[in-house]
Amino acid sequence: MKVLPPSLRERKRYLIIEIITEHDVSREELIREIFAATGSLYGDIGSSECGLKLLNFEKQKGILRCSHMMTEKTRAALATITSIGGQRAIVHVLGISGTIKGATKKYIQCATISEAEHINI
Repeated sequence: MKVLPPSLRERKRYLIIEIITEHDVSREELIREIFAATGSLYGDIGSSECGLKLLNFEKQKGILRCSHMMTEKTRAALATITSIGGQRAIVHVLGISGTIKGATKKYIQCATISEAEHINI
């Protein structure tokens, strides 16, 4: 099967999210809750149009891929999440980027550097 040229591919955006909870959350619990939130808010068709995929999730931070036309709807769905795995939780969107590399440099590495500075102070 041939690969689509860049002009025909669906454009994507990468949301950098942070989970604020009392205890750690597993990747599977987060994925389950994200799909439940988008499914309840937009239904099956709207959920599939978002094209969500959790690419990376470590230390309560992760990168969530979505369609470029559905970033605002995805953010709205994430805002409806109040509990993950039976414990209270908040999904905070740190930022949006057009590439994984930019997202990692701008939001994830900067966040870890600033956390290290707070610990050392």
